[in-house]
Amino acid sequence: MRMRILLFSLLALFLLTPASTFAKDEEAKTEEEEMSYPDRIIEHISDANEFHLWGHTSIPLPCILYSFDDGLKMFWSNKFDHGHNAVHGYVMHHGDVMRIKDYTEDMHVEHIDEIKDKEVETAEGETVSKYYAVSHGEEYELEKPSTLVKFTSWIDFSITKVVFTLLVAAILMVLIFLAVAKGYRKREGQAPKGIQSLIEPLFVFMRDEVVEPAIGSRYERYMPFIMSLFFFILITNFLGLIPFFPGSGNATGNLGVTLALALVTMIVVNFSGNKHYWQHIFWMPGVPVFVKLMLAPIEIAGIFIKPFTLLIRLFANMTAGHIIILSMVGMVFILGDNGESLSGATVGGVMATLFVFALNLLELLVAFIQAFLFALLSALYIGMAVEEHHEEH
Repeated sequence: MRMRILLFSLLALFLLTPASTFAKDEEAKTEEEEMSYPDRIIEHISDANEFHLWGHTSIPLPCILYSFDDGLKMFWSNKFDHGHNAVHGYVMHHGDVMRIKDYTEDMHVEHIDEIKDKEVETAEGETVSKYYAVSHGEEYELEKPSTLVKFTSWIDFSITKVVFTLLVAAILMVLIFLAVAKGYRKREGQAPKGIQSLIEPLFVFMRDEVVEPAIGSRYERYMPFIMSLFFFILITNFLGLIPFFPGSGNATGNLGVTLALALVTMIVVNFSGNKHYWQHIFWMPGVPVFVKLMLAPIEIAGIFIKPFTLLIRLFANMTAGHIIILSMVGMVFILGDNGESLSGATVGGVMATLFVFALNLLELLVAFIQAFLFALLSALYIGMAVEEHHEEH
């Protein structure tokens, strides 16, 4: 644990040190020095197309980009040269990929001087923020990738930090349970050993204290789903606490990830619901008609509110933990006046180490609690959906 805290502090030190220490040219210095400390924290916990290590050193990830104009493009993110190059009309700004609007090969945009953020007034009179890439004095409007709420001319299928972390978590989970299954086959009837002795208590606890009491006699049907949720979220949370590659990806602090997990739970719950479950939502038995008319909209809204609370709880708790830890590390630079005061930096370093150590212990507990709560509530929602109707005589 102490080694992990030390490595985390060193990573944060490299990440947050004034850019003049590592910059290769004056342009890079200016760009980094303009970024405020809160912006650096948000950048660190946000998704990106590379794993930032220190200064201008990073591990590139594959960019898989599809536009309806010129099809599929695949290349490594280091081709952007930290945002100084345009590749097939795509540019990178603080880890995010954007595309030049209505790009054609005839534009011959290769080197990017800078990327500007402008407030522009639309035809409807609204003020919106738009990005522009500047190349050889010419400005080109940039377009963000398509999202669930806004569709654009291109789609981003890239392996980002979050996607990479999810893949690592899935692979680790498969390897762990294959090893446990192999151990059970080899040591049938014997006491658990190795990885078995770690996983079996967790598995038995979740089965006996969560899944069976929440779902009832039909719990075995839903055991694979609930256990997959629990261990996948748990492993992903732990990976997010590792401050260096292949960790540091704040996957469960990403709304897209928690939304996907919540949607899967909502689908399982509602497809498992029996006729009594739906009857209690749309037309509750034994209730006056005027009360039914008032309760039905609330119950229908509850179908969506339940998974919404799941995704917000997981997202908010994991994101808040990362922000607080990085804020504590910032005391080194705040008290040290960004390298101007050695004594202040020393005091800040001591305080940051103590606080970060305590907060990391708390984050380990939070990582487990959030995985447990997500699995517990999912099991409770399934239990309510499959509960058998009992007539009262």
